[in-house]
Amino acid sequence: MIIHKNFIDGKWVKSSSGKTFESINPATGKTIGCFQSGNERDVNNAVLVAETAFKKWSDVPAPKRGEILFHAAHLLRKEKERLAQLVTKEMGKVVYEARGDVQEAIDITEYMAGEGRRLFGHTTKSELRDKFAMTIKRPVGVCGLISPWNFPIAIPAWKIMPALICGNTVVFKPASDAPLSAIEFVKILIKAGVPKGVLNLITGPGSTVGMPIVKHKKIPCISFTGSRETGETILKEAGVKKIGLELGGKNGIIIMDDADLNLAIDGVLWGAFGTTGQRCTATSRAMVHRKVKRKFERKLVDRTKKLRVDNGLKSSTDVGPLINLSAVEKTHMYVDIGRFEGAKLLCGGERPKGKGFFYKPTIFTNVTSDMRIAKEEIFGPVLSIIEIKNLDEAIDIMNGIEYGLSSAIYTKNMKNAFNAIDRIETGLTYVNSSTIGSEVHLPFGGVKKTGSTREAGIEGINEFSETKTVYFDYSGRLQKAQIDVVR
Repeated sequence: MIIHKNFIDGKWVKSSSGKTFESINPATGKTIGCFQSGNERDVNNAVLVAETAFKKWSDVPAPKRGEILFHAAHLLRKEKERLAQLVTKEMGKVVYEARGDVQEAIDITEYMAGEGRRLFGHTTKSELRDKFAMTIKRPVGVCGLISPWNFPIAIPAWKIMPALICGNTVVFKPASDAPLSAIEFVKILIKAGVPKGVLNLITGPGSTVGMPIVKHKKIPCISFTGSRETGETILKEAGVKKIGLELGGKNGIIIMDDADLNLAIDGVLWGAFGTTGQRCTATSRAMVHRKVKRKFERKLVDRTKKLRVDNGLKSSTDVGPLINLSAVEKTHMYVDIGRFEGAKLLCGGERPKGKGFFYKPTIFTNVTSDMRIAKEEIFGPVLSIIEIKNLDEAIDIMNGIEYGLSSAIYTKNMKNAFNAIDRIETGLTYVNSSTIGSEVHLPFGGVKKTGSTREAGIEGINEFSETKTVYFDYSGRLQKAQIDVVR
């Protein structure tokens, strides 16, 4: 079995813990490799070299840093198919989705490379004569980046690329369910020319790697994507730092009585069962107008039963496995909860026979907004259908949860669309499209207990930089702002 190592100070090294763990293919149960179970000493070593490397890296002109990222994008494109196959083997998503995972990394890398020619500040007029005012972007320092397993190439790229282009150095902990994808991604960045010490990777548990990163006094910036519970712990333990959190969602689609039902069904199927429901933007609620609910359900169930659940490497597969046994058990627990609460099961609700962590796409109807399956994040292929009588009721239901990441509405009425955009409490709203489909040049993130971050786009730059205000006074005398201004 191949034993993979951590990457610290430009070298592949074993953990000082002397311990390792295995990662397995969720479709077959076969072991993918053996990985270092890092600890606090590994984190301290990585922070030390990252702190030293920061002085030189932050002094490299941003366009030169951008050249390295452009080279990385070129290498990622060359390795796209190999990486996509690895993503599917490691976390299960069907291979055409895995290609999209890698493409996101390519896109964000190119976008952030271009920001090396910008990193815009602002100039503005001073309130005093002979005085100039502007802002500039400055790097934060050593960034601790903690990524999830469901997008093992894309989400690390969403964090690493803006951190690097802004001049920061990185200590990166990938999820233990998908460490090999992260290792291969880091190898490409090193090949592209990221200098020694600038990018460091440590695999291992959250308790022995993640939390030491969060608490480390010399890491002033933390970016985390994962569960709400872990995010809340990070806020308690990190201290005064720049913290970005993306903590999941309970996303809904509103389907009005004038919607194109076939289009809406396409969107619901993709949102609910794409990546086997294992996306923070997955559709888990469909608020359907009562005039079209029965017709919608009939068509949706018919399409859902035709979805093929199997190994994501097979071209015929529509829905791959869940990430591990715990995810299967959690999904089935919520199915039992839905039944107990009185929801009607239309299809699914069970594991198919055979090996692997598979679960059939599941649809409940007659769901009410106070049921747990309508409020809590399941992170599996389970959809709840809630009947609505009008848009006001739909928006009240949409907003009546703790999360606020993504939302969608299907309607031909522009007034309905703009009312939804204005009143729905989410960071993303789609009109006549699913809850899935963010683009890298636009900000991504949510409100309420979804978290406090906006990744990608120009907001990705803001996430990994500090704004400094600069004044030049060339009057030749002491000018006192607010005091010397003539009113």
